[in-house]
Amino acid sequence: MTRRHAVLLASALVLLGLVATPRVAAAQKPGGVMKVYFFDSPATMSIHEESTIAGQGPMMGVFNNLVMYDPNVPQSGLRSIVPDLATTWSWDEPRTSLSFKLRSGVKWHDGKPFGARDVKCTFDLLQGQPLNGETLRVNPRKAWYGNLAEVVVKADDEVVFRLKRSQPAFIALLASGFTPIYPCHVAPAEMRRRPIGTGPFRFVEFKPNETIRVARNKDYWKKDRPWLDGIEYKIMKNSSTGMLSFVAGTVDMTSPYFLQVPVLNDIRAQAPNAVCKLMATNVQRNVLINREALPFNKPELRRAVALTIDRKAFIDTLTQGAGTIGGALLAPPEGIWGMPPEVVNKLPGYNPDVATNRAESRKIMEAAGYGPNNKLKLKVTTRNLSVYRDPAVILIDQLKQIHIDAELEPIDTTAWFPKVRRHDYTMGANLTGNGIDDPDQAFYEGYTCGSENNYDGYCNPEIEKAIDAQSMEADQEKRKHMVWDIERRLAEDVARPVLYHNRSGTCWQSYVKGYTPMINSIYNGMRMEEVWLDR
Repeated sequence: MTRRHAVLLASALVLLGLVATPRVAAAQKPGGVMKVYFFDSPATMSIHEESTIAGQGPMMGVFNNLVMYDPNVPQSGLRSIVPDLATTWSWDEPRTSLSFKLRSGVKWHDGKPFGARDVKCTFDLLQGQPLNGETLRVNPRKAWYGNLAEVVVKADDEVVFRLKRSQPAFIALLASGFTPIYPCHVAPAEMRRRPIGTGPFRFVEFKPNETIRVARNKDYWKKDRPWLDGIEYKIMKNSSTGMLSFVAGTVDMTSPYFLQVPVLNDIRAQAPNAVCKLMATNVQRNVLINREALPFNKPELRRAVALTIDRKAFIDTLTQGAGTIGGALLAPPEGIWGMPPEVVNKLPGYNPDVATNRAESRKIMEAAGYGPNNKLKLKVTTRNLSVYRDPAVILIDQLKQIHIDAELEPIDTTAWFPKVRRHDYTMGANLTGNGIDDPDQAFYEGYTCGSENNYDGYCNPEIEKAIDAQSMEADQEKRKHMVWDIERRLAEDVARPVLYHNRSGTCWQSYVKGYTPMINSIYNGMRMEEVWLDR
């Protein structure tokens, strides 16, 4: 991070009120069930099979990782990684072997002891191997572990991750809220229904489209945690209903990171005593273009779509100017790896002269046989949530400017992810949330051939070589410029054009204490073991 970006980040944290401050234990009160309005009903309770915060967020407190990002530090990165089930870790000199010493005396929620075998079972499962005769039904982040050769159990309290090549940021993947440790003795099917973890909260129940409940783990290995007796996530797919519930005081917190700017402003006006924060999320809005299907198997037509995008219009309309133009990685100051504006504006398709871009786009479409009297008709498929539908509606309007007549096709959450993984669409409006703020996660998961979360099937062996090269680079400043070059090449290839990076909000009642929202990934701040109710 440059000095300028460090200053900008510090200023942003002060304005957001997110500067970490020492916690005074004497002030914290145990007890109470926190009620959270929650935006959606997930398919399962298994974090390793979910791609969205709908399934991952409420379950994060059920589990522990080997290591985690410090929940009191808003910007997560390599420097904020702290122990969890592992007490210490060390690399060998070539950085191809990462050893962990494990915490003793930890028990699973069913009373069985945690040990090194559980760590090995977890990562064998994530690499596609069966556990108790079953594999994961879906494995969204299998691409994270392509460089992992094996996990070796050295003793009941020691494991070693052996890599195929150097990967300095590998430990960053292990700290993600998407990387909990699973028990060897529980089959994947049971983890989808009734997950067993070692975390501060035990799973109680999931009633689809109604509620998710967790309760305090009285045997948690961390003394005096959690403070809460439990958390109830009340599922309300209508954001207006959720907002009214919060304003009326029937819930203690809004769905984390979900409030769009207009709704956030309404809550601030109607509940002036509430604490409301608007923050970067590392969730980008983007366009899925099916590269395998007619007519977008032709690269020039994909380029025409990229050229019609008016990113400023999306940001002004949907975020009241709070969003950020960027590429695959979150821009500074909140983001560690993204490009600053002066670099972003030079990317292919990012020229702010929209009129010139669209004139070029129409020429491409007309050369392909389309025009005012022969429009290309298609559906823009998207998940049936307002945060997906709203950008899709604007995209449809912008497509009209280049002879494309599109209609909206909203899909329920449980069907959305299987549909896009099958590439069963022509064009889609999508949200991509980066599990951590690191290029290895963003690139391996989103842009490598065969990754389950590579929804548009983008595959370029030369780009994969460049991704491997940046992954091996230990000099972080040199790595950053390698990353920016990959970003430029992705834009040239029209690989999932990024519309903008969103900023969204969370509100909580003034008596909710100890909650620190993250500013560069929504997936790392919902352990909730430090949260307490001052009432």
